[in-house]
Amino acid sequence: MWGDTHHPIYPTCSVGPTKHITMSYTTSYYHIVIRTYRSEPTINEEYERELYAYIYGIAKNLKCQTYRIGGIADHIHMFVSLPSYLSLASFVQRVKTDSSKWLKANPHFPDFRGWGREYAGFSYSLRDKDMIVGYIMKQKEHHRKKTFAEEHRGFLTENGVSIDERYFLRDD
Repeated sequence: MWGDTHHPIYPTCSVGPTKHITMSYTTSYYHIVIRTYRSEPTINEEYERELYAYIYGIAKNLKCQTYRIGGIADHIHMFVSLPSYLSLASFVQRVKTDSSKWLKANPHFPDFRGWGREYAGFSYSLRDKDMIVGYIMKQKEHHRKKTFAEEHRGFLTENGVSIDERYFLRDD
């Protein structure tokens, strides 16, 4: 589990042809779920904090605010705020690509073969922060009662995402 407790708003300044300065204030909060390839339990609990710290660094370098990262052996959850110029898809691609290279080179994660093809990203507001952070903090406890597939299906359904069973949690 890794994260900060404050939140920035990312202003963007631009000078137009008349030299007026315009300010755009935006904030985007996402609960992101990424699973391992074939949902294999390859994230070693003893060293998971190293992975979370690495992902935190990726997010920080991209000027994102990370509120929490946590998970279990076959998937991770993140609650982040993205700057206006960074799409959710670009952020997830960068996290998956960079962390995958790091994990494959790290002897603490010898069985890691990659991340799954899909990911889930759900938008929330700042007022939801404590609820999402609390949920991520309780992942180990939560998954004593519910499988990742059940959790994932529930998130998709709750957020109005249609599930195509031919592709649900498939990497082949």
